[in-house]
Amino acid sequence: MLKRFFTPTVEVSAHCDLPCGVYDPAQARIEAESVKAIIAKVADKPGDEDFKMRATIIKEQRSQLVKEHLWVLWTDYFKPPHFEKYPQLHTLVNEATKLAGASGTKGEWDIAKADELLGKIDEIARIFAETKQA
Repeated sequence: MLKRFFTPTVEVSAHCDLPCGVYDPAQARIEAESVKAIIAKVADKPGDEDFKMRATIIKEQRSQLVKEHLWVLWTDYFKPPHFEKYPQLHTLVNEATKLAGASGTKGEWDIAKADELLGKIDEIARIFAETKQA
């Protein structure tokens, strides 16, 4: 009798309706575009240390958000079948988050790093779009 209580009576199958409907690399791209715009604005105002200090705070916050959005995709959206089909995905997300980190846009004022970050996000977005078609 006890076995009957613990034996499943209904088989349940679910699709990733919440992650598929919520997560999107566009969120990381918007933040990365903000970072690039901040770097450009500071370059246009050399010598304005007060402006640069305020910009630094925002640039670091936005860079951190890029990392967080990418991590959520990596940990919550992408699943083992995605990593099997796109073996470069682990490296791509790692490289992108490092480009948003202390040695990238968070810690430097190099617009080329911002462009490189946007390129990595675009690659992730391409893979993401392909996984949504499946």
